[in-house]
Amino acid sequence: MVGLLDSFVGRARGTVTDFLVRRTGGVDLTRVDKVPERLSWPLVRHGFDPVPRLDALREREPLAKLTSFLGITVWVVTGDAECREVLAHTTAYSNDIRPYVGKAGDATSGDIGGLGFTDPPEHSRLRRLLTPEFTMRRLERLRPRIADLVEAQLAATRAGVGEDGVVDLAEHFAFPVPFLVICELLGLPDEERARVRELTTARFDVTSGGTGVFGAVAGSREYLLDFTRRQRQDPGDGLIGQIIREHGDEISDFDLAGLADGAFTGGLETSASMLALGTALLLEHPEWFSRLADEPGIVEPVVEELLRYLSVVQIAFPRFAKQDIEVAGKRIKKGDVVIAHLTGASRDTRAGHDGSFDPTRDHPGRHLAFGHGFHRCVGAELARLELRIAFPALARTFPDLRLATDVGELPFRERSIVYGVDALPVRLS
Repeated sequence: MVGLLDSFVGRARGTVTDFLVRRTGGVDLTRVDKVPERLSWPLVRHGFDPVPRLDALREREPLAKLTSFLGITVWVVTGDAECREVLAHTTAYSNDIRPYVGKAGDATSGDIGGLGFTDPPEHSRLRRLLTPEFTMRRLERLRPRIADLVEAQLAATRAGVGEDGVVDLAEHFAFPVPFLVICELLGLPDEERARVRELTTARFDVTSGGTGVFGAVAGSREYLLDFTRRQRQDPGDGLIGQIIREHGDEISDFDLAGLADGAFTGGLETSASMLALGTALLLEHPEWFSRLADEPGIVEPVVEELLRYLSVVQIAFPRFAKQDIEVAGKRIKKGDVVIAHLTGASRDTRAGHDGSFDPTRDHPGRHLAFGHGFHRCVGAELARLELRIAFPALARTFPDLRLATDVGELPFRERSIVYGVDALPVRLS
């Protein structure tokens, strides 16, 4: 019965989506093979920092009209207060991008739903199922397992050193740790994890436009939908099996796969980028890296400052104006798209931020690295837990760790929603 309902809902959603695409002038982001520079330049960074052009824009206009794309006016918000205002508004905006992605709205072709792209009441219903599992109290049960995974990857890092004495910390440590943590959390079988890993690496790179992004999303959603259906028959010990046992037919395979997909979306590339970029930044500030090894009291403020300073999730989910609304003295019209630039907001001097790395700040946790409002990342505490375990362990195990190249030579991603490096060559001693 559940499968039959899923099939019906999928066809219905596809029909409605096709109608909406026609209604909005045929806009289908899945068919865009290249995002123009005028729209994607805010994703460009110089090393760890936003480009000066972004800082100048925030000082001049914390809310500015970015461009017109496919007939849609796009705004970018770079100020801290303005981002919070846009992200916290519960009625004036929609996060539902499905009207703009054509057939990707069909469950059979890898819908990109989940928490980030849904509105209340659907969003509220789905988040209610997940939130209890991501409280610090519940997550503490994962601490020993995360610590074991970290130690195992530190050993793998040592074993991965080449004849030249160099090892890629991104490949052997920064990516595997959050990947394995999420696999453990969801209950994915060991023999299927390699396949999942292949499906998760291209979904945040906009150099190929919507064609590449939504294609990667569709592949991972297809796998997770199949896995969810199998879990429905024999629920395992992971998060998916637990939700099935506790809520049964209250949640469909379609929605449950969306939640699982959201866990990867929100917790894999983001944490991997934080571990890699955070290590590179700490090696530029060796005094803080060394102190992480034996001063437990500094771990939390260092991690919070890394989150703020790097803000690897550069922009929040786009918000579509459902009505005319005024923000920062500007008139946003119904149908416009507003993009909150989290990296820009986290460097807003008006909010006490700047371009320096300083873990001694009075309010290290006041940042937008996890977003804001009811769409704030539900896995924020899991990410914090991973980082608070991984960085000290790295500093204890490899106290003489150093970059094997100049930081300016690192392969930083050029235009990616989740900023990071594709490799982090280091020497362990």
